[in-house]
Amino acid sequence: MTDRFKIGADLRAIANCLRIKGENPFKAQAYERGAAALESFDGDLDNLIISRRLKEIGGIGSALAATIEEIYSTGECWLLQQLRDELPPGAVELSGVPGLNLKKIIALHDILHVTSIADLKAACEEGQVSKVKGFGLKSQTKLLADVEKLEKQQDGFLLLNDALQQAERMLNHLRGCPQLVQADLAGALRRRKEKVRRIIIIAASNQRKAVLDRFLDYPALARTDEIENGRCLARLASGASAEIVIVDPQDYIVTLYRRTGSRKHIAKLADMARGKSVALSPDVPRKNNSRIVTTENEIYHSVGISYIPPELREDKGEIEAAKAGRLPALLTLEDIRGMTHCHTVYSDGRNSIEEMALAASAMGMAYLTITDHSQSAYYARGVGIDRLRAQWDEIARVQERVDIKLLKGTESDILADGSLDYPDPILEQFDIIIASIHARHKMDSDQMTERLLRAVRLPLFKIWGHPLGRLLQSRAPFDCRMEEVLDEIAQSPCAIEVNGDPKRLDLEPRWIRAARERDIKFIVSTDAHSTGGLGNLRYGVAMARRGWLAPDEVLNTLSVETFIQAVRP
Repeated sequence: MTDRFKIGADLRAIANCLRIKGENPFKAQAYERGAAALESFDGDLDNLIISRRLKEIGGIGSALAATIEEIYSTGECWLLQQLRDELPPGAVELSGVPGLNLKKIIALHDILHVTSIADLKAACEEGQVSKVKGFGLKSQTKLLADVEKLEKQQDGFLLLNDALQQAERMLNHLRGCPQLVQADLAGALRRRKEKVRRIIIIAASNQRKAVLDRFLDYPALARTDEIENGRCLARLASGASAEIVIVDPQDYIVTLYRRTGSRKHIAKLADMARGKSVALSPDVPRKNNSRIVTTENEIYHSVGISYIPPELREDKGEIEAAKAGRLPALLTLEDIRGMTHCHTVYSDGRNSIEEMALAASAMGMAYLTITDHSQSAYYARGVGIDRLRAQWDEIARVQERVDIKLLKGTESDILADGSLDYPDPILEQFDIIIASIHARHKMDSDQMTERLLRAVRLPLFKIWGHPLGRLLQSRAPFDCRMEEVLDEIAQSPCAIEVNGDPKRLDLEPRWIRAARERDIKFIVSTDAHSTGGLGNLRYGVAMARRGWLAPDEVLNTLSVETFIQAVRP
């Protein structure tokens, strides 16, 4: 028998389809009310259905009761299937974009194969929509603006750390199902994008219903929106959107691959695979004569290129690099030997120097930099010169009690005129200086560029911290002529920080790639303000991988002696 979540999802899907087709709006509203009534009903639904007393639930009439009984007893709905057959793929999702009626959705699907809002956004950004009959440049611009506005309004938009934590809990729950063969994350989350709109899980099982039932039994599931053919789209109590796709084990690897890469990456690989023995097109099911693949390595090797890690599957040159044998061996967590950019109770941290040292040592680190805020950072209890000696003395005392090497440092503010906080005689005594902008973010491009260029040219400037000052979902990167600044850094002994704070994840991947093309070195940091914040390292490494960084491009993969030589002011 079918549970109420599945029935409610089917009723909502019917309502959506009716609206898209332009049917009587009151009819669509009736199905919506029915879904809401079922989802909030806390009585014995099975008994009501079996005894044909569904109309006792407010909002459910004879016609709706018959549809519910059909879904309950058969798991299918004739009306919903008929409506779906009449609509192009993705029509329900695309209908949420203002100005997109059914006729336009069909045109976008037929010409550009657009089946989702993500596809539509990419097609607009590539200038393809304006070439479709019925659309123009003005329409394309408006559509892109509407999509971006829609994205900002999404209440389920998650930062990478929140998305990963929720997704990993869901995976652990699913793996308690005996009928599950394997399961993993896909989509933007597997590519480690900074922000994620939907948690996507691909699962393999010969008993799809058992796995689906396990998914529907997840305690944090608030409601389901769509259920069909082993796929369920749901909403978590946190507001996040979650999707599970359950396939036969022989289709698992290809499905995981298809649902991981960006649309352009997958399309390009599909073109390369035409005529090959492995079916890779996202729109074509596996043929009988197509061999079953057991690893994603086989997929990439089948088209004559090396394996491309999920973080690189964005069509940013990774396919061409793989063809030429130029893909780097990406940085891993295990490559990192030192924990950098860490705050303590001396400024705005929550733990003592010793607590931070013990926690970093327990994680297998060989060294830890203590880099509290400098004196001008009054908002973060910056360390005044009079307190520096006390901090250095404490670092020395703790060093006698721990095995991990402690480096005394600072996160020095880059002041408005490009100078560093603290006088040079003080700065020269640190083992490491991370120089960051924390104020005056609204300077115009010329002012900010000059400020940075003056800082970079200082002899004591060695590491540029959270370079563009962005705070995800609250503050955009500040404006500067980034290429010019990178060119200057390339002529100096400076390195750039990849900041692992999930609210920053700064520098973004496109600028990491631009910097590495200039042979600039990096550190991957945690910006930890507590022992728990040391876990930010995984997010910093994720950004480094998305920026194509290899271990030899990251300074804190070095031994402590070599690291100190590289960063000493």
